Amino acid sequence: MTGNLESFQDELAASGFPRLVNRLAGADFRGGIATRDLGPLRLVSLDTPASACIGRERDASDGENLAIKVMTRGRTRIEQGRGDAELGPTDLVLLDPTRTLRFESTAAAHVTILVPRTELRIRPAQIDRLIGVRIDGSHGPGALVSVLARESARSATAFREAEALRSAAAVVELIAVALEARLGDEQPAPDEWLRNRIAGYIEARLADPELSPPGIAAAHHISVRRLHKLFEDQPLTVAALIRRRRLERCRAELTGSGRTVTVTAVAARWGFSDPTHFSKLFKATYGYNARALVTSNRARTTRTRTAGPEKDGGDQDRQEQPKSNRRSRGEGKHRPPR
Repeated sequence: MTGNLESFQDELAASGFPRLVNRLAGADFRGGIATRDLGPLRLVSLDTPASACIGRERDASDGENLAIKVMTRGRTRIEQGRGDAELGPTDLVLLDPTRTLRFESTAAAHVTILVPRTELRIRPAQIDRLIGVRIDGSHGPGALVSVLARESARSATAFREAEALRSAAAVVELIAVALEARLGDEQPAPDEWLRNRIAGYIEARLADPELSPPGIAAAHHISVRRLHKLFEDQPLTVAALIRRRRLERCRAELTGSGRTVTVTAVAARWGFSDPTHFSKLFKATYGYNARALVTSNRARTTRTRTAGPEKDGGDQDRQEQPKSNRRSRGEGKHRPPR
């Protein structure tokens, strides 16, 4: 979408950005904005004229996301926190939408990825060190993030839901690698090293219904109290991390499976032995029932099998179907609410 300053600001706010005061904007301002979702990520492509902007501090309750800004054309200087970044094409920077922001730019194009803080799993102290700091997008992990951001912004609509979830996880992981690399080559503290090792242990054993804090602590020769202490400044506790990763695995399988599956079987495969408890937990986390994913999957599979190669969703096919059939065919396209 391309529009004047008022419509551009409205679209920007709807995408999750703070309103900016642009000192250079006049009546002839024209800016372009396009938004794509990729799993839990939101990608916002902006095309703007020369700008000099200030974004005021926002309430902490608006801080669900962090932002990775990737330049594709032009140059910009950004000040936030203790950082002062000069960015050129392919460079990137981590921003916090709740903090005061100042920037000046030439006519430019950029892609911003809004990432839930809980997905990024970076400690507050590390975020403070990285906010407003330039990350080189010409080589190393920064280059991979830069390329993926630009390509994902163009092609995110072509992903099926399961593909989007897995692709988003890969993008988040690469962003984390790029940010950690920018922190320097310093050796991780002993606690960080142990916590990373434990997180890997958990990931490899999610299907084990006996996976629990006492067993994890014993496997690493530490006390349960010490285990909880390691995760006290993290977004999720040990038990919550296990639960969340299991739910994510179940959701991905229920969404993307091309074969007939049951909610109970998938839940049991990922360590949930009580189907009722799993259903309540899934509904509380995602806002809809796990069974809705299976129903949606079956509808899509049935539609794919019955549609002819030249009539898959075509206008002629819809015209030849009775009204009742057309309505049932449409029902399979609705996804559970996000």
